[in-house]
Amino acid sequence: MGVELRGIERVMPEDRQPKGVINNLLMWWSVNCVLTTVPIGTLGPAVFGMGLRDTILSIVGFTILGCFTTAFCATLGPKLGLRQMVISRFSFGWWGAVFLSLLNIITQIGFSVIAVILGGQTLVYVCGEKLPLDVAIIIVSVVTLLICFFGYDLVHKWERYAWILISIIMCILYGTGHEYYSWTPSTSSGADLAGSVLSFGGVVFGSVIGWAPIAADYNVMLPEDTSAWKVFWLTFLGLFIPLVFVESLGALYGTALINNPAWETIYQDGEAGLGSVLGTSLSSLGGFGKFLVFLLALSVVSNNVPNTYSAALSIQTLGKPFQRVPRFIWTILVAVAYTVAGVAGKANLSAILNNFLSILSYWTTPFVVVLALEHFVFRRRTGYNVNDYGDQSKLPWGLAAGAAGVIGVVGAVLGMNQTWYIGPVGKLTGTYGGDLGFEMALVLTSVAYLALRPMELRYVGR
Repeated sequence: MGVELRGIERVMPEDRQPKGVINNLLMWWSVNCVLTTVPIGTLGPAVFGMGLRDTILSIVGFTILGCFTTAFCATLGPKLGLRQMVISRFSFGWWGAVFLSLLNIITQIGFSVIAVILGGQTLVYVCGEKLPLDVAIIIVSVVTLLICFFGYDLVHKWERYAWILISIIMCILYGTGHEYYSWTPSTSSGADLAGSVLSFGGVVFGSVIGWAPIAADYNVMLPEDTSAWKVFWLTFLGLFIPLVFVESLGALYGTALINNPAWETIYQDGEAGLGSVLGTSLSSLGGFGKFLVFLLALSVVSNNVPNTYSAALSIQTLGKPFQRVPRFIWTILVAVAYTVAGVAGKANLSAILNNFLSILSYWTTPFVVVLALEHFVFRRRTGYNVNDYGDQSKLPWGLAAGAAGVIGVVGAVLGMNQTWYIGPVGKLTGTYGGDLGFEMALVLTSVAYLALRPMELRYVGR
């Protein structure tokens, strides 16, 4: 049937494919040039009260920071031939990687929940009341599952071409909504504006670094001697271009919601949400416009495919009993999990999006920092004995990485600024504070790991 049987086992050099590095650009473009990227930009004007200029500048700046993290992780795939969570064993140890895999499963399911809700909402707009939102969510999940079921090759084939048509639709959306865009400046200034930029920036950064724990999963078939710089920059551009392009579109539509009460009413009322606003914008094109909305709804499949595929791989990383179960079985269970969660959380998309993406960077930042320091500092000369990936007795204990990660998360808690909790550092910027969670996590994790890892190497020896 063509179903991929390989799970988290290392892909040996002789089994690699000599071409396909361009997929680093095309795949990530397809994954991010989708409907689910639009509401991220909308949050700037609609939730944080930021003007269009400040929103777009924040999108560009924080996206660049996030792209560096995910692009670095992508370079490890060809070098080691291992999946991203398995690679983490070389710094966090066996049990540390198990814990990270649990976090990654939750993360990827969370991304999928957002995707199926938004895709479902847009299908509801296309079909009207004839299609209940619950059924629409199930449809999006099933289409995603069909692609992920067959594995690595079909995932890459889908993502290689999916970006083309959706990029054209995004360009059309730029034009159809232009009369309602507003260049009104931010509602705050000074320290208050800085706080909004930091909080919104945390959401943007979280949306990019959220791909870091799975980035290497899609490069394991490339030859070992594939240029790391080529992988890095193709991945970087594959993320940066569509994210800035589509989130900026979201920012424009965020100003339109404020500037056009009719659109705001459409957005707030009914089950279609943002999908109804985009559909209304395209309604001037008649039946063709509705067809474009239908395609836009299905675009979330491109975003959802890597979430589903990699979540199943993370389940296999939990231990050898989980590894014995074929990947496609876990893929089905993951799809069931986010479908149920999507149906349950369908009325709270904006809150899920804001809180989930902000908190996401609180664990992914320490994760990337530890991997980067281990790679560039502590294994700069020794490299990796990749054959040790499945032997717990030869892997690090992960004490330094675990302790540094905990310290980083403590820093994130101190700097966080969420509706349900504001840390002492998060309160310092402006009247309402600003989220400094990932910045605090980055600094404290770096300092802690640079201090603790040499001690682990000296006394443990690995």
